[in-house]
Amino acid sequence: MHQFEYRLRGFRRFRSAYFNYQFVKKKYIIFGLLFSSSLYGLGQRADSSFNKRKVSRTDIQVVYAHYLQNGNHSAVTGGIGTEKLTVYSPGAKLTHQSDSLHSYSLNAGVDVITSASTDNIDFVVSSASRKDARVYADAGYNVGIKHSGITLSGAGHFSIESDYLSFGFGLGVNHTNRNKTRQVSAEAEVYIDDLRWGRLSKNESLKLLYPIELRGRKWFTEYRRRSYNFNTMLQQVINRRMVLAIFPGAAYQDGLLSTPFHRVFTKDSTVRVEVLPQHRFKIPVGIQLNSFIGTRYILRTYYRYYWDDWGIRAHTFEMTVPVKITPKLVLAPFGRFYMQTAADYFKPYRQHALSEKYYTSDYDLSKFHSIEGGLETRFHPKGRKPVPLFNELTLRYGYYKRSDGLYAHTISLLIDMMMVRTH
Repeated sequence: MHQFEYRLRGFRRFRSAYFNYQFVKKKYIIFGLLFSSSLYGLGQRADSSFNKRKVSRTDIQVVYAHYLQNGNHSAVTGGIGTEKLTVYSPGAKLTHQSDSLHSYSLNAGVDVITSASTDNIDFVVSSASRKDARVYADAGYNVGIKHSGITLSGAGHFSIESDYLSFGFGLGVNHTNRNKTRQVSAEAEVYIDDLRWGRLSKNESLKLLYPIELRGRKWFTEYRRRSYNFNTMLQQVINRRMVLAIFPGAAYQDGLLSTPFHRVFTKDSTVRVEVLPQHRFKIPVGIQLNSFIGTRYILRTYYRYYWDDWGIRAHTFEMTVPVKITPKLVLAPFGRFYMQTAADYFKPYRQHALSEKYYTSDYDLSKFHSIEGGLETRFHPKGRKPVPLFNELTLRYGYYKRSDGLYAHTISLLIDMMMVRTH
């Protein structure tokens, strides 16, 4: 995919109903590593995609992320109980540019998950539901059209875990003007998810997984979720030191948007399975301004507004300040503030009435605000050799805190290697 893949997608995509928030935070860190590296020189370097040259280039990026989370509002137990979660995430991405017009990419990895909250689906400590693994792979292809400034892209996606199977594909187009001061892109994506459980378990038939005491009833007949995303980007170089980008988008989901193993307790202590509408429309709009201050500093600011028809309104404010300590070393402190309103269907533990049509006690859909801060360290060795080259080493730490008590630590390591061959 084109260079803005991580900004257009990344943590903004609704991947999994239960692990939505957890994986969203983790993916933001991982993709942010790759994304921040590509954007460090934004507005300073020209796009060489359409220059005639006989050079092939291969980039290999190896990423490892370790995510630790804790809290006391698990949706599995109706909005109370532990949210303790650990995720180990090794992954790698290979990008090969065979010439000035053609490039290929392959991104694959695994998430190894240990979750105390999902262990409470059947209330058996250290049961099979406590540990899970997710394997994913993405493949992409870009082709440039000569003398037009246009690049076309296509991509495929695959992901599997015990209660989740996903296939997706996307198509995109990017146009750069002749003097390289403006870029416009659009991308459309489709994801088809099967939310039945049992794929990674021996001698198990595929079925939706309900809390153990609620398995005597078939709560849902639908087991698929379909997601349609449309993302656009307009980037404009304002002057030699400022670059502005705007990211309007839209997304629509239908199918099973409830999580079958989330409990809801009503006012009279009746236990039910979470029930949410089978459709959701979302509109995010983001704006980013990069300002280059002198030769050592970059001020990168970002704001995003989010709206959906479930009643959530959200604001995101981000700031990153990369500082060039030496020609080889860059330190980039960052901060993020987020706030959202509650979904129309959210109420805490034992606050829902039996007469309600839709109900959830998932605090990801509650009213809250959060802060995140941390430091990214990037090391760039110097040298130009037609052999494998260690291009970049990036270490990033982030601390996340939410107003409902949830907190998390993430540490990520990126190793970027590059091989250039002249034909």
